[in-house]
Amino acid sequence: MKNSCLFYILLFINIFEISGQTENKIHDSLLRQMTDSISGNHYKAIYSVLISRNDQVVYEQYFNGYKRDSLHDSRSSFKSITSLLVGIAIDKGFIKNVDQKVYEFFPEYPFLKTDKFKKLITIKNLLEMKSGFDCEEFNDTKDCENEMSLSKNWVEYSLNLPMKDKPGEVWAYTSIDPVILSGVIRKATNMSVMDFAKKYLFDPLEISHYKWTIDPSGNGMTAGSFYIRPIDMLKIGQLVKNKGVWEHKQIISKKWILESTLCDITIPDFSFMKSSRSKLGSPQPANYGYYWYKEILKTKDIQENLLFASGNGGQYIFIVENLNLTIVFTQGNYGSFKAKQAFEIMAKYILPNFKN
Repeated sequence: MKNSCLFYILLFINIFEISGQTENKIHDSLLRQMTDSISGNHYKAIYSVLISRNDQVVYEQYFNGYKRDSLHDSRSSFKSITSLLVGIAIDKGFIKNVDQKVYEFFPEYPFLKTDKFKKLITIKNLLEMKSGFDCEEFNDTKDCENEMSLSKNWVEYSLNLPMKDKPGEVWAYTSIDPVILSGVIRKATNMSVMDFAKKYLFDPLEISHYKWTIDPSGNGMTAGSFYIRPIDMLKIGQLVKNKGVWEHKQIISKKWILESTLCDITIPDFSFMKSSRSKLGSPQPANYGYYWYKEILKTKDIQENLLFASGNGGQYIFIVENLNLTIVFTQGNYGSFKAKQAFEIMAKYILPNFKN
């Protein structure tokens, strides 16, 4: 009897081990196929793909000459980090709340308090891309960033721009809004945004290898042009996935993470999957929060909610909470639909790999 029991126990263990090995082989095969597709240039100009599950890096590959310590321009995906910085400033009491008026931080510009629209602009309006300034980049209708970059003081330039809409009413994506927030953080904390980010975000996450773009007046660029390692972008994603906790410490309040990533603004007539031109996915509407996006990635076999930061050229920090995944892409597909090929790769290789 004892021998019979032992036989079945050993048989069960053996079956379990074989099943686990088979599953791992399937998973390894999918990731290997992904690596081969990228290395074989089926997907153009991809520089890195990193995946962590349960906060453990399970895939980290670099392509086209890039390495782990290569700095990469995060482009507008850095806006999402700016959102985190604003949250920290509110958590620490430097900023009262998102309803605080912007003019309160800039008494040297009295026109902010007298202009019928500018006096209404709040922190929340800036975070939601509803400031009302006469600028709009998402549909390439009126890009104010290029002209701003030629000025000596980017915050002052931005505040002086003409208004088009009443604040809080119209969603119009522009780099002007997060640039103004760099000035708000500086005035509220008496620290440059560079020093503030270092003290309250980068140092706690042990992020030390990066490069800011700074204007002649000392304002750090908070809309993009921030150079960072993909492995450190992964840390940012993990921090958000874990509701502001890093190594058992609350770096940012859970309240802020939930509020900033609610993403209840539907972007008119837009889907990242649709823009990727991939036939794998069924296009779903994209939504916007405080510089974060959400979109459901839906295929005939998969339906997962994606929370992500996005930058021109294909710079992404994806969070798939249901699968406990954080994924980073860096690419060089600037101004091209190919930047969104990450969504096909997610649908074809990454999510199927981990959905079971």
